[in-house]
Amino acid sequence: MIAIIDYGAGNVCSLQFALERLGVKCELTSDPNVIGSSEKVIFPGQGSAGRAMEKLKKTGLDLLIPFLKQPVLGICLGMQLLCDKTEEGGVNGLGIISGDVLRFSNNVKVPQMGWNKIYNLSTPLFDNINEGDFMYLVHSFYVPLIDETIGQSNYNGLYSVAIKKNNFYGVQFHPEKSSKSGSQILKNFLTL
Repeated sequence: MIAIIDYGAGNVCSLQFALERLGVKCELTSDPNVIGSSEKVIFPGQGSAGRAMEKLKKTGLDLLIPFLKQPVLGICLGMQLLCDKTEEGGVNGLGIISGDVLRFSNNVKVPQMGWNKIYNLSTPLFDNINEGDFMYLVHSFYVPLIDETIGQSNYNGLYSVAIKKNNFYGVQFHPEKSSKSGSQILKNFLTL
């Protein structure tokens, strides 16, 4: 069973539908026992980093998530919260991946919204994904290139579109909204 962490950060219906289309049983939950015993965990998110961290702290999930041992996939804000800190309100993240989340410069339209190519892909998360495939993104903040970068994109410069440390994976794009390539990434995560 796949646990989708429920902390009130964004609409997760499209993610649930994408997993159902793959024939996967998933449960939207904030129960630490269910999350801890799940085969895989998805940590989605949209919206404000500050409000998201407040909700995680209220439920104690901020203390649980860093110690999960099964594969964990952070999506969008979920990926950013895996890091140490974000410029969005100076909020501390979960500290699983060393690095800060930065705001795009005022030289570009923010948020970046729409389809963008991904490159320099590594790890089995990107099996059967081609260099230059398009993914759907909506974000104003980004993770710069760091040692844990496993995929890149370009918007006013290169940035991490995917990161990995141990059993924790993060993708800035929304695989559930990224057509066949996004569906393939979810499949790949489910087989890790």
